[in-house]
Amino acid sequence: MTAYPATLYFAAQARNNAWANHRLLKACGKLSQEEFEATRTSFFPSIKATLNHILIIDWFYVDAMEGGTLGPAAFANRLPCATVADLQREQAAVDNRLIAWCESLADLSHIVEVHRGARIQRERADRLLLHLFEHDIHHRGQVHAMLSGTSVKPPQLDEFFSVGEASLRAEDFAELGWAERDIWPDQA
Repeated sequence: MTAYPATLYFAAQARNNAWANHRLLKACGKLSQEEFEATRTSFFPSIKATLNHILIIDWFYVDAMEGGTLGPAAFANRLPCATVADLQREQAAVDNRLIAWCESLADLSHIVEVHRGARIQRERADRLLLHLFEHDIHHRGQVHAMLSGTSVKPPQLDEFFSVGEASLRAEDFAELGWAERDIWPDQA
């Protein structure tokens, strides 16, 4: 049995985050624009607003992890993507940046500087990543619930990379350009 370094688990979580985003956005791509924008009950008033929020927060934190100074400018436009297609493109791009950053991470105690306008928050990489993953899970759950009130069946999102279920994710992995060994290096 292979024991993996802790950094590999964070890289796997980044891929799991991207996979969940991919599945959710693929389902949302079946909505009409009216359903996508319709007022719904949740923290944000629509599927469109919630998915844009996930994207903006990802931009904010991934930029900080990469050493950038985007900070509050990330919030300048609360709805940067008008369509699901725009969100799919932008979310995939930031998800790939997060995966790359996690895969290059050698030290989980690395300090990330998060520019918050009047101050700079200094946070350990592992703590920041846990926060970001939880944030995205929380808001994807809201979109999942909102999808239940549409014509589109919400996708299964509470999956991880179980060995025995590789065939169930093969189509998504093909769409993402991934192989099982991208998650766990000792997998065929």
